[in-house]
Amino acid sequence: MAQSSIEWTELTWNPTTGCTKISQGCKFCYAEIMTRRLKAMGQEKYKDGFKIVKTHPDTLKIPYTWKNSKVVFVNSMSDLFHEDVPLEFIKNVFKVMNENPQHIFQVLTKRAERLSEIHKELKWSHNIWMGVSVENIDVEFRIDLLRKTKAKTKFLSLEPLIGPLNKLNLKKIDWVIVGGESGFKPRPMDSEWVLDIQKQCEKSKVAFFFKQWGGKNKKASGRILNGKTYSEMPKIYELKENE
Repeated sequence: MAQSSIEWTELTWNPTTGCTKISQGCKFCYAEIMTRRLKAMGQEKYKDGFKIVKTHPDTLKIPYTWKNSKVVFVNSMSDLFHEDVPLEFIKNVFKVMNENPQHIFQVLTKRAERLSEIHKELKWSHNIWMGVSVENIDVEFRIDLLRKTKAKTKFLSLEPLIGPLNKLNLKKIDWVIVGGESGFKPRPMDSEWVLDIQKQCEKSKVAFFFKQWGGKNKKASGRILNGKTYSEMPKIYELKENE
């Protein structure tokens, strides 16, 4: 568990580590870069590098130790639905989330096909938010697969946004995050793509969160759009905040 600098969450929790690239959004993978750094620092959890997917059963007890309600990004350094993660371990991760309803767990995957295959075998408690990454129109099909799941809250991470998504089907989608690519050689994000998505969300009454413009210096680029900061969250989160 670690405090997170990601704008839309509070903590990260990584029951698995390692991954493999499957689409254009993976080209400059943040987790791959971080794994190299953590391995060089001698952190045992990352000693096998990024391309080997590993489960870490010892991490499953961590959420039980948190005293206050948390918003948690699950597997920022991997993909829970990677084909190398056993179904039984995925079920164990879900059991932990089911047994800690005081926390919100945000699960994000690029492997919507596997999610679709096994979602009926998982228990979808109200505190599990399920999302898919969609970087361009080539992987827009992931949204349809997400929509078929029993997740109570469904979200899209359109990051890194590397192409327009002009006709998103936002039916049963509760939240959309948009962000540009960052790093040494970031692919550009057109402001018109972002503005169009924001208008689509507004029309469909879907919470819209603009994470960053990205670029080589993402802090300098900031996250101002239309002269304002968009940090909308799903209604379930708003209700929790008002309790």
